[in-house]
Amino acid sequence: MPNSAGSTHDSEPKPDTLRLDHFLKTNAISETGGQAKQLIQNSEVKVNGQVETRRRRQLVINDVVEVAGKKFVVKKT
Repeated sequence: MPNSAGSTHDSEPKPDTLRLDHFLKTNAISETGGQAKQLIQNSEVKVNGQVETRRRRQLVINDVVEVAGKKFVVKKT
């Protein structure tokens, strides 16, 4: 839907993206969404070598997520 300036805002995630907190939960890196949130907020998660504190960060294919020294690569499902 266009705003007053004529641009559009997409609230839907892009097809090949996945939220960081969902990635942690679905890959059994965290047991719950709450635990995933804590890991992220406590700066215990890196994405592509950088500490990430945004749990809604959109991951894309080939991003590397690191938690407790273990690395996980985002793959296409």
